[in-house]
Amino acid sequence: MTVAVQGTAREERRDREPRTGLVARLRRSYDQYWYAWAMCLPVVLVIGALVGYPLVQGFLLTFTNANSLNVGRTIGVNHIPDSYSWVGLQNYVDLLTGPDNQFWPHFVWTIVWTVVCVALTVGIGLGLAVLMNRKMRFRTFYRVLLILPWAVPTFVTVFSWRLLLSDGGAVNSLLGALHLGTPAWLSDPLWQKVAAILVNTWCGVPFMMLSFLGGLQAIPSELHEAAEVDGASPWQRFTQVTLPGLRPVSGTVILLGIIWTFNQFNVIYLLFGAGSSDSVQILVTYSYQLFFGQMPQDFANSAAVGILCLSLLVVFTGIYRRVLARSEAAS
Repeated sequence: MTVAVQGTAREERRDREPRTGLVARLRRSYDQYWYAWAMCLPVVLVIGALVGYPLVQGFLLTFTNANSLNVGRTIGVNHIPDSYSWVGLQNYVDLLTGPDNQFWPHFVWTIVWTVVCVALTVGIGLGLAVLMNRKMRFRTFYRVLLILPWAVPTFVTVFSWRLLLSDGGAVNSLLGALHLGTPAWLSDPLWQKVAAILVNTWCGVPFMMLSFLGGLQAIPSELHEAAEVDGASPWQRFTQVTLPGLRPVSGTVILLGIIWTFNQFNVIYLLFGAGSSDSVQILVTYSYQLFFGQMPQDFANSAAVGILCLSLLVVFTGIYRRVLARSEAAS
């Protein structure tokens, strides 16, 4: 009886509390959906251990001069303590304005790489989706054939392209047979960039095609029929019916494509390895080189580049979502 009275008193007290503010909203959400919070707790703990803790640790390292020589380690029974010191924002200042001038060339190439790859994958994927959405013979076979590059593991695809683009590979052999130039795809800085964009486009087109194909099949056929009856040309039907109908899908896949391409470590590293020119390195591979590609290993600057990449993506995602929201509200 006493417990029931105390519980009723707590409920009355909670009802009298103001229901505004973040804490109040969280409490109300927990009271109403406690089972959902309980189901999410294991996932939150795992993500916190595998992502949150390394992220916080890396963020703290950006304010130090930590490298492989002054970080604590254990050798046998002897433990060497940390000897690095706090330097504040000096790493960020050196990266952005320092004499080495390494960050900005990598940043510009990363932006060019992302824009070109996303434009190609979205454009080709949309074109193939429109083509595969039409009724034709062997359409299922063509769809399976176009999905294969996405079904194959990325490292297998990249290594296959590395063999094809080598000096004695099939691509240069074909170009030589046609009496065309045989570029040094894997060694010349300019052709390395072209090869990287080519391979990344090959890997990314199937996902875009599948996403757009699903969006096309969700557009009611009556809309196209009505536009055709009204005398709209194929191009007008595409711009006035198809593209607006794909807006919910296109907004998401373009954002995913930008994030994935911006962080696309596999293609650059696996295609060229350690012998690639510095100009072809995007920010994530540049961060990897700072960590593993030199002695002493520069933990602090590598972490600073990673934090800058994360910050750029967070800012861009926020702006992109706001633009999409305004566009949807206007329409």
